[in-house]
Order: sequence, then structure tokens, then C-alpha cells
Amino acid sequence: MSNVAHEHGPNCDCDSCGDPRSMDFLDKYLTVWIFAAMAVGVGLGFVAPSVTQPIQNLHLVEIGLILMMYPPLAKADYSRLPTVFSNWRVLGLSLVQNWLIGPTLMFGLAVVFFSGLVPGLPARPEYFLGLVFIGMARCIAMVLVWNELAEGSTEYVTGLVAFNSLFQIVTYGVYVWFFALFLPPLLGMESLVAGITTFDVTPTQVFEAIVIFLGIPFAGGFLTRYVGTRVKGEDWYEEAFVPKIDPLTLVALLFTVIVMFATQGETIVASPADVLLIAVPLTIYFVVMFLVSFGMGRGIGADYSTTTAIGFTAASNNFELAIAVAVAVFGVGSGVAFATVVGPLIEVPVLLALVNVALYFQQRFDWGSDGAASPDVTARETTTDD
Repeated sequence: MSNVAHEHGPNCDCDSCGDPRSMDFLDKYLTVWIFAAMAVGVGLGFVAPSVTQPIQNLHLVEIGLILMMYPPLAKADYSRLPTVFSNWRVLGLSLVQNWLIGPTLMFGLAVVFFSGLVPGLPARPEYFLGLVFIGMARCIAMVLVWNELAEGSTEYVTGLVAFNSLFQIVTYGVYVWFFALFLPPLLGMESLVAGITTFDVTPTQVFEAIVIFLGIPFAGGFLTRYVGTRVKGEDWYEEAFVPKIDPLTLVALLFTVIVMFATQGETIVASPADVLLIAVPLTIYFVVMFLVSFGMGRGIGADYSTTTAIGFTAASNNFELAIAVAVAVFGVGSGVAFATVVGPLIEVPVLLALVNVALYFQQRFDWGSDGAASPDVTARETTTDD
């Protein structure tokens, strides 16, 4: 995986840039490893469904998520974050994408596929609610991995994730209430919320999820960089320490995929048609949000690394929060919880494919003079010795 401080692409003067031989073994066959991990997870969960309990008891999914987010957050240069937050065009665009376009698009897709209004698609209120739970939860976890793989700006994605995390604490419950309880009856779809009068999604629940999935790796990454650069210096940190922790992201990603799929292996095998039905609107959502965000990023004059951070931040969702809330409100065996669990099973291969799309866009378009540079680009331009 490339070091964000030296981004490879059309502006890179590296002799081996673009040469597959310059990639390490894990990166070169990442797609193979991801699908292999998915197959192993589903197979394990189907053959030995009893593994679900120890996975939950030992919090293996949570541990995997924390470990896979640590390296990107340890690599980020936090001294550049004020520059990120000073760019109101990027913050404003992220706000519109994440809190206006994203929730509205997911609600629309949930209505089309699960409201019963479309001939041939029967009403499935539990899946409708599951999609709403997913659509209102903005990503604070795996977006860091997708951005890293696509050579996006670590500083921008860290800033945007922090921004959306704070916004999410006070808005998630309100958004779920509005799109799941208030809006359907207003549009004549009372059957979607029949028997559901109210449910509580407290800021405390959201805050706890953010502390676990973002706060712990954020604190670890920040402290690692702070101590490492002051004790050993910037050069040692970037050239010796970062390459050592870099592979941890992909190793932890593969581990997380295996244990996450294992918890639902039996259900996935038993209900493949329902998995595919939920997968269709989710796939549409990921692709549309990514392409729209990339177009809007270029529209405001952002460079490649910044546009990539914007695109993956908007296209990803906080499935951990959606799953936690769905299980707490409706129970682990509910259709609502099942729909939220299908989310990451679809996100992993789709977002991985979009990583390749982003890298294609990096080569396909001219990013050299598209407006203000990101902090990464600015840093490179002011550095005489790469």
C-alpha cells in the first residue's frame, strides 16, 4: 500500500509507478484475498454456527475494526487538520452529500424496493427500516481503509470523519425518526410503520459507537505519531515505522471480513434470495453516491486525493451503528437486524471495486491544475527532496 506522503499517480516521478511489480504480494492480489475471506467466513458460519457466540463474546469484529483503522490514523499528519477545516467548500460539500443527498437517496431506494408500491416487489417493512437505519448512519470506520487503498488524502478523510462523527451524535436519532416514522405516513405508506409507535435512539448510543470504532484507533494513532516523531524524528517515523505498521490495515481487514461473515454464514446460506434483494438497492446507493461525489468534488476544483476522500466518505456507511441500534430496538433475530448485517457484506466487494474505479479516474483525468491542492499536495510542492 502506498504511503500517503508520497502519492503515486499521474504526477508521480517514481520510475516504477504503475508497474504491478512495485506492489507487494498482499496488495497485488487484494481482490482475491477479500473474496477468499468472504468465502471462508460464510463457510465457517454455515458449517460451525456455534462460532457466532465466541465471536460476539470476544468482540472480535470490534477488535478487527479498531486494528484496521489504526495504521491510517497513525500515518495522518494532524498538524495539517486546520487546513482541512479551513476549506469550507469541502466541508460544505461533505455536509450536503452525507446529510442531505445520502439519506434521501437511501430512503428513496427503500421505498422503491420494500414499500410494496412497485409491482412485483412486495412490501417488506422490516427491510425498509433496515435500509433506513443504514442510510442515516454515516461512515466512521471502513472509509479510512477504502480511502487509503485508493490513495486519497488521509488528512482530509480524518477531518471529514471527525466532522461527520460529531454531527452524527446529535442527528442520527432525529433522522431515523423523520425517515422511518414521520415521512412514510405522510406519503401514504402507513403500512411500513404499522405497530411501531416509537423507539429511542439516544445520543449516548451513538456516542458509545463512535468512541469504540473511531475514538480508540484515533487516540492510538495520534499518540503514536506524537511520541514517535518527537522521540525518533519525522524521518524515522515516515521511513521506518510507517512501513512496518502499513500491512496491519489489510491483514485486519481480512480478519474482520472473516469473522463478520461467519456470524451470518448460516443465515446467508439459508436466505440467498433475501440477501440479493437487499444487495440491489445497497449497490445502487454505493455506486451513485460515489460517482456523484466524485463529480461534485471535481466541480469545486478539488484535486484527486481530496476528491477521493470526499467520494468514499459519502459512499460509505456506519454499519456498526446501524446494526447495534437495530439489534437493541428489534432484536438480533429480526428482519431489521438482518438487513443491517447484509450491509457490510455488500459494502466490502462493492467499495473494493470502487477503489479500482477511483484509481482509474486518477489516471484518466488531469488533476494537476484543478483548483487548490490538498494538504498532501501542498506538502509535496514545498518539499525539495521527496
